[in-house]
Amino acid sequence: MKTNYVLRSRCCNAVFEDKNWEQECPNGCSAALIYADYQQKQLCIGANEQGLYKFADWLPICKTLKGSASPITYKSEGLAQRLGLENLYITFNGYWPEKGANMSTGSFKECEAYAICARKNENHDKVMVVASAGNTARAFAHVCSENKIPLLLCVPQDNIDSLWSEKTIDSCVKLICTESGSDYFDAIALSNVACQLDKFYAEGGAKNVARRDGMGTTVLSAVTTIGRIPDYYFQAVGSGTGAIAAWEANMRLIQDGRFGANKMRLMLSQNLPFVPMCQAWHADTRTLPEMDEQEARKNALSICAKVLSNRKPPYGLKGGLYDCMKDAGGNFFAITNAQTMAAADIFFTSEGADIEPAAAVAVASLIKAVEEGMIEKSSTIMLNITGGGVQRLKCEKRLHYMQPDAVFQINASKDEIKAKLAEIFA
Repeated sequence: MKTNYVLRSRCCNAVFEDKNWEQECPNGCSAALIYADYQQKQLCIGANEQGLYKFADWLPICKTLKGSASPITYKSEGLAQRLGLENLYITFNGYWPEKGANMSTGSFKECEAYAICARKNENHDKVMVVASAGNTARAFAHVCSENKIPLLLCVPQDNIDSLWSEKTIDSCVKLICTESGSDYFDAIALSNVACQLDKFYAEGGAKNVARRDGMGTTVLSAVTTIGRIPDYYFQAVGSGTGAIAAWEANMRLIQDGRFGANKMRLMLSQNLPFVPMCQAWHADTRTLPEMDEQEARKNALSICAKVLSNRKPPYGLKGGLYDCMKDAGGNFFAITNAQTMAAADIFFTSEGADIEPAAAVAVASLIKAVEEGMIEKSSTIMLNITGGGVQRLKCEKRLHYMQPDAVFQINASKDEIKAKLAEIFA
């Protein structure tokens, strides 16, 4: 399977081929995202047995991998009735077999991993490097282990309880950590040191078109189930990449022509006290507030949804989250830990599935929007549950937890890190 597409720059509209893991515009527009422009303008959906790859028309891939699953969208009854909403649709990413949801890591990060690892890549003799606050690492570990793709994960030590799998992780996957008390930004810094060595290459984060288009399948699932583009899109964000992906999918669906021409209002949320994008949005600026390093780490450790703690998100660059929200409209919510836990309970009692803290932040923002009269009760709403069924998985399956191959202090020297990596990959 090979998808036909070219890459374009949001800055200068340059068109170029995806020759090998392209991440930036060849004209040097590093402060702008590139995106995939697909030859197939009307989406043709494959069979459910294809998993995520049933959306292959709009994925920048050259092959398929085994074991993928697709987001599942259904019309809410319980939560919709509780909130008085007529057209609430839930896109569930996780483990809920009765609904047909079979993501074995319980997170929509699988959508990213299966898309990225199927993208054209000539780095066959090198190791891909992924920095993560937890869920992304779990997804990549699963996909790369199953498909024997060399991988180095960089994760804060306090978050490694998120790194579990139904099967023992293959030795092609290695894990290094930043010491206890560190945060996602520290893990990113560690990954950057690794990528200075010839043996490694960066996955790319938000700049990787496959990451965004993999996440965008949540919107493709919703729209093709509903039959139209929703009026509102609710999601909690750490980097904002998922919301950028939602906006990009929205633009493709408008071009498709069969699902309407409206732009979903992006109703996004972060977990107090770590809310830099929320603060920037309400200040109407594309510049994030300055954060003291120690205060940022403290705030990141204090939130329920630790995966929402990116200090350097793609917010202000061209084609980033600020631009998407300015184009589509929307709002940003700051949600407390107490509101998050209450929302998780409400979702469980009304819908019947456990959800992850980040997803509960999104549910709490929907509740708040309804209570404050921000949305019409008859509106068509997409609620992106980015992770769920994890507690059920932990009860039903025997899980294997990863242990780090090395733990580094925050102030570890580059030479120390490089020497240890040489030892691990000897």
